[in-house]
Amino acid sequence: MANSQTMANAIRALAMDAVQQANSGHPGAPMGMADMAVALWGQHLQHNPANPHWANRDRFVLSNGHGSMLIYALLHLTGYDLPLQELKNFRQLHSKTAGHPEVGVTPGVETTTGPLGQGITNAVGMALAEKLLASEFNRDGHAIVDHHTYTFLGDGCLMEGIGQEAISLAGAWKLGKLIALYDDNGISIDGQVTPWFADNTALRFVASGWNVIGPIDGHDAEKVAAAIAEAKGQTERPSLIICKTSIGKGSPNRAGTAKAHGEPLGAEEIALTREALGWTHGPFEIPTDVYASWDAKKAGAAREAAWNKRFTAYKKAHPALAAEFVRRMAGDLPAHFAQTAVDTVVQAHAKAETVASRKASQLALEAFTAALPELLGGSADLTGSNLTNTKSTPNLRFDQQGNVVKTEAANGEMVGGRHINYGVREFGMAAIMNGVALHGGFIPYGGTFLTFSDYSRNAIRMAALMKQRVVHVFTHDSIGLGEDGPTHQSIEHAASLRLIPNLDVWRPADTAETAVAWSVALSNRDKPTALLLSRQNLPYAPKSGKALGDISRGAYVLSEPKDVGLKNKKTQAVIVATGSEVQLALAAQKLLAEKKIAVRVVSMPSTTTFDREDVKYKKAVLPADLPRIAVEMGVTDFWWKYGCAAVVGIDTYGESAPAGVLFKHFGFTAENVAATVQAALKRKKH
Repeated sequence: MANSQTMANAIRALAMDAVQQANSGHPGAPMGMADMAVALWGQHLQHNPANPHWANRDRFVLSNGHGSMLIYALLHLTGYDLPLQELKNFRQLHSKTAGHPEVGVTPGVETTTGPLGQGITNAVGMALAEKLLASEFNRDGHAIVDHHTYTFLGDGCLMEGIGQEAISLAGAWKLGKLIALYDDNGISIDGQVTPWFADNTALRFVASGWNVIGPIDGHDAEKVAAAIAEAKGQTERPSLIICKTSIGKGSPNRAGTAKAHGEPLGAEEIALTREALGWTHGPFEIPTDVYASWDAKKAGAAREAAWNKRFTAYKKAHPALAAEFVRRMAGDLPAHFAQTAVDTVVQAHAKAETVASRKASQLALEAFTAALPELLGGSADLTGSNLTNTKSTPNLRFDQQGNVVKTEAANGEMVGGRHINYGVREFGMAAIMNGVALHGGFIPYGGTFLTFSDYSRNAIRMAALMKQRVVHVFTHDSIGLGEDGPTHQSIEHAASLRLIPNLDVWRPADTAETAVAWSVALSNRDKPTALLLSRQNLPYAPKSGKALGDISRGAYVLSEPKDVGLKNKKTQAVIVATGSEVQLALAAQKLLAEKKIAVRVVSMPSTTTFDREDVKYKKAVLPADLPRIAVEMGVTDFWWKYGCAAVVGIDTYGESAPAGVLFKHFGFTAENVAATVQAALKRKKH
């Protein structure tokens, strides 16, 4: 069997060979972290290469994702379905070894990393999910949820602001099963980091409530393994292990320099490195004894088999809980969800309430959180404004020992909180929700103002890229929020969010549309959703049963032309509106009818959903021969793709004034919408 140094050198060799063959990549970080990987993956990590989705596996996150060859080498060596040819195809089209690790592409990769700081934040979400599931499902003598979350991270993850958001929350939540190993090599792309990164990292983590171990020699696998064992013994605080390393370890001329960071070592330097390491094997050549030393298939199968035996006993003692756990981890909605969704929409339609769509969202959530125990809510310090809390989701709290504080529910059960106070940490909230979703067992949602979606935009993009079911509740969606002024008034945000592939965006007009938006969002297993909701009250828009059923298609005919007093008068135009502007479209329709102009009103709560509809339905809603006039309190450029003849929108920043004053000032009145339609019809005649 190979010793730990030889096992580490196998990682170094694969990393430098793959990067060299691709002529692209980052060899330095994998070479520097190789011994840390031997310590964790060789002695501590609880996983099964034959089943990357085993529920009770430890989660491993490579937060410094540019060092992707580290995890690819580990997955290959330990026995995952990642053959050597895939490593030879590193960074090539359609390979399973992309430039940065991608979940759903490479077996064993838990999250897509690359944007620095988000990996550690995802790990915090995973550790939180583990803790909450353990609190909910474990029973005396039956610890079916019992695993750790490990993450490797570098200087870049600590320099990004989101890193501190995650560190702070992990400490506050006392995530004792979260263990971070810091690759402290002091090098980034621009060179030695000391001129621009002079933090006392250890004290920073201590101040945030972490257990800090080290600095230790990150190239001594036994010391690292001992530190991990020590960290696992700390159950009330997350742990940081500071590992002093040399980037590009083993390279005679590149180790410890920025040159090792983001470019191939070169054939000559690789030859020198092989000699320095005593690695006498050719490119991509791994000796049999090294494979045998790394192979985790037998041990992994035994671990899962032991857990399966425990779960069988658990299922016998608690059959209902066991079935619920299996359902939750599979991501399946309960059988009654479809009826709950229908009932919620029908009830909203029947009541026809005039409320803000943020309130309509809360009304829908009251039903859905009661029906779905996996819904885990939260807000970035705006709960009273976002209205993300419900009777079924008390605030999440932890006691001094880090246990989830439980209260008695209406049915007599003791339950933990399901609404998270994230504090003013929009980006951290968004990326933590990604981690929660990736772990499994929960459907996370979180709220803030729409204008602050800018703070969390990259994590939203990552959720879309990773195809994760995460729901963003964005309230105060337009100039309609009023006096707070242009800093808080969203102008370009709806359009910019709609540009993110695989993100569904809904801007509902009333309680029924909001309930539909929520039901569709919860049903979307492979995409995140953004709900754009109003601060101001919105009247209910009367609709037929057919229209009610068509809301889920993203756009529908809300109101056909009124009787304009002309025999056989045909529809002359279509007004397309979203959200609060639907009421303007309906009011304009009446004004135009008085002028004997017949127009159809189409409500389009979700352009992204409507765009996926078939051509026949699209033409039925938006006939090709009719001019279209769009109405939305946002930038106008977005709407031209629908062949609009005119757009009533806003291409400037807002003003600080009461909402009603702003609507009139910026032309969001029924009279202006009607006039715009008339002008478009006049242009068509000429």
